[in-house]
Order: sequence, then structure tokens, then C-alpha cells
Amino acid sequence: MQLTDYLILLFIVLILLYAIYDELIMPRLNGPTQLKILLQRRTKLDSVIFIGLLAILLYQNLRVQGPQLTTLLLMALGAMAIWLFWVRAPKLLLKEHGFFFANVFITWDRISAINLSEDGVLVITLENRRLLIYVRKLDDLETIYKFMLESR
Repeated sequence: MQLTDYLILLFIVLILLYAIYDELIMPRLNGPTQLKILLQRRTKLDSVIFIGLLAILLYQNLRVQGPQLTTLLLMALGAMAIWLFWVRAPKLLLKEHGFFFANVFITWDRISAINLSEDGVLVITLENRRLLIYVRKLDDLETIYKFMLESR
């Protein structure tokens, strides 16, 4: 195996570890999930660029008749990238003592303000930063707001 194959394999393993954390571990951390809200995807252009670059690498490897292992690893990485960017949905997991947003747990006591913008974005102000939560369905905003007020 070449260094390129090792690097591609490393990225595949990292994506697999992230998938396990995102789908299996995170819902069980910090207590049971009481409310799960699906969020909008935000990085469609980045994902198209990444998958396009992978397609170019795959085409180049096939054109020069490169190692078959590299071809298989590139195809596996492409399939995992499609899962990561297009199949998997970002989510907001609300728990008893806080919530998971962008794979980070935030406790209720860190919230200093909760606002709703005119275009339907929930803005949560923390000590040092603001979180912008874009939900798929506008009805979920009211559900989130009520849950947060009851939990605090």
C-alpha cells in the first residue's frame, strides 16, 4: 500500500467513527433524548466540490490504470461522503440538562437569550457566541421553544 492509500483509509476510518458517534453514542450521552428535531443542511456547495474532486481522482486513477485498492478506497470514500453530506440529516437533540447542536453538548445554564428571527431561525445566545438553528419545519420552532422554557 502506498501513502495515498493509507491516507484515504484514515479518512474512511474517521468518517466511520464519526458515524458511530453521531448515530449511536450521541443520542445516549447525557441522558435519554427527549426531543429530536431535524435541521436543514447548510453545506451543499462544499459537498458537491468535495465529491467532484473525488470523482476527478477516481477518473485519473482509472485512466492511468492505478492500483485497484486505491480505486476501491476512493469509491468507498465517495460513498461515505454522499452519506455524510446528502443522506445523513443534521439534528438537534434536546435532553433534560441541555442539548446537542453540531455534535456539542450545551447545558441550559449557558443560554443567556433565546430569540426568533423574522425568517424563522432560532437564535440562541450563549456566553461568547450565538447559535443559529435552521429547522426544516417552522412548526418545530415552537416545539423547541416550549421545550427549552420547560427545561430551564
